[in-house]
Amino acid sequence: MGIDLNKMRAKLEALQNRGQKKESAFWKPQDGEQTIRIVPTPDGDPFKEYWFHYNLGKNPGFLSPKRNFGIDDPLNDFVRQLFNEGTDDSIKMAKNLMARQRFFAPVLVRGEEEKGVRIWGFGKMAYQELLNLVLNPEYGDITDIETGTDIVLKYGKPAGAQFPQTSLTPRRRTSPLCDDAVGGPDRCAELLDSIPEFDDLFPRKTPEEIQVMLDEWLAGEEDQGSDDVVKYDNKGSTSSVDAAFNELMNA
Repeated sequence: MGIDLNKMRAKLEALQNRGQKKESAFWKPQDGEQTIRIVPTPDGDPFKEYWFHYNLGKNPGFLSPKRNFGIDDPLNDFVRQLFNEGTDDSIKMAKNLMARQRFFAPVLVRGEEEKGVRIWGFGKMAYQELLNLVLNPEYGDITDIETGTDIVLKYGKPAGAQFPQTSLTPRRRTSPLCDDAVGGPDRCAELLDSIPEFDDLFPRKTPEEIQVMLDEWLAGEEDQGSDDVVKYDNKGSTSSVDAAFNELMNA
């Protein structure tokens, strides 16, 4: 029996990928036009939703314990206090710190299949476009590995726009996820097995860790003597403003 070269390639790829930074699991579109394929996941739902806190000093974005897991979140409580305070400065700060929703899906980028399945993060407008496409009976299951549909993604900042915009156009013809040029069924099985684990991509911070981050950030802002900063003890009570806050967070 001869050696299975596909298995050997998979072993080599696993060795090469071992130890790589988690950033390599993500894909960000470049300005212009690219073609992608949404890859199916074992649970039947390739679209994942997470809430992140940003702008807390130099800390990168991190998962909101309250919005994602329903557990204590000191920063979420602090944001609630700021909204309750009701001043222009406190509301401005609250909007800056409040959790924001992001959406993710595993994709195979055409022309870059050798890089494997990566995770694409996108906003609400692109998510709505994708859901409308998925629910359109003319296209069926766009993630099907045999009869799915590639998507042409255009990304860039139009003239006069403040932020980049994403437009999505499905190909008119169906196509397999992995044709012979990509590697056929064997390569397809490898790709499906290589979808990054979403739970491993975003480490969770404990409420205690977030409290320390918040305390350090507040102390740093106070030391700078910023006129835009209002001091809070993070022990405020809730009020009728909570209803408006919850409505805003769920918008």
